[in-house]
Amino acid sequence: MTTYKNDVEAVDALAQSYRDLKAEIGKVIIGQEEVVRAVIISLFSNGHSLLVGVPGLAKTLLVSTIAEVLELDFKRIQFTPDLMPSDITGSEVLDDNRHFKFNRGPIFSNIVLADEINRTPPKTQAALLEAMQERSVTVAGDKHLLPSPFFVLATQNPIEQEGTYPLPEAQLDRFMFNIPLDYPSYEEELEVVRQTTTTTIADLKHIVTGKQIIEFQQLIRKIPVSDNVLEYAVGMATKTRPNTSKATQMVNEYISWGAGPRASQYLVLGAKCHAAINGKYSPDIEDVRAIASYVLRHRIVRNFKAEAEGINEEQVIESLF
Repeated sequence: MTTYKNDVEAVDALAQSYRDLKAEIGKVIIGQEEVVRAVIISLFSNGHSLLVGVPGLAKTLLVSTIAEVLELDFKRIQFTPDLMPSDITGSEVLDDNRHFKFNRGPIFSNIVLADEINRTPPKTQAALLEAMQERSVTVAGDKHLLPSPFFVLATQNPIEQEGTYPLPEAQLDRFMFNIPLDYPSYEEELEVVRQTTTTTIADLKHIVTGKQIIEFQQLIRKIPVSDNVLEYAVGMATKTRPNTSKATQMVNEYISWGAGPRASQYLVLGAKCHAAINGKYSPDIEDVRAIASYVLRHRIVRNFKAEAEGINEEQVIESLF
């Protein structure tokens, strides 16, 4: 347990750890600074994230690199149509003495990469999402606690729809952030190709331990929030709900369903962490705005009119500001 004189010193340590993490991850991941920042914020806030991007954007490499610099156990699960819930959680098997023994599945890890989560049937998706929510799995009536810290990063391919099982809104709500990945710039791609077509391997250092992450997660909860920032965050979530008193004209026109109370909670937690990694001891409205799209984009459901007119979630979120 790291001992800090006060919470101010602890926030300073968190901000320094973030800078060190970003620098170390940058040895392997070129560009994608916004993505790296969002993933670290969700990790320090004790939330899970959904990464959405086309194949080949180094989603798996990003997650494995983060796991390495954090000195955490990492498992990758490739989701396929024939994947069963027991393939994730584990199952009971007979040992040599004819006694049942629980064989732990890959979910028993600190960081779990659920690759192409929308390629597996709802029953298997639900097994993972239950573990995310409860931080435990139940097999044959016995409850097994997952390790701490526990963090799920799921990936989705946004362009292929054949043979996929899209996550329903209630399950998407379990993810703190929805993080889009875009193509690198020309200069970034040039550097990626330069680094990955040689024999050079980056020597990564461990920056933060699992115990420190748990301390940072507890610290985020303790950071004070002023009433006006709290009201702004909750107001932003309530504005997304059509046909309510606070709904905007654009929401009433283009949205079928808005964000629930969990969005308000994540807006505040994310703003706290965004403030802390930037060396601030309390979040302001700009911190809420900085992470709002990550929290809201998968929690609002567009109607047919929005789809017909080409109105996307980002435009609706922008109108809330």
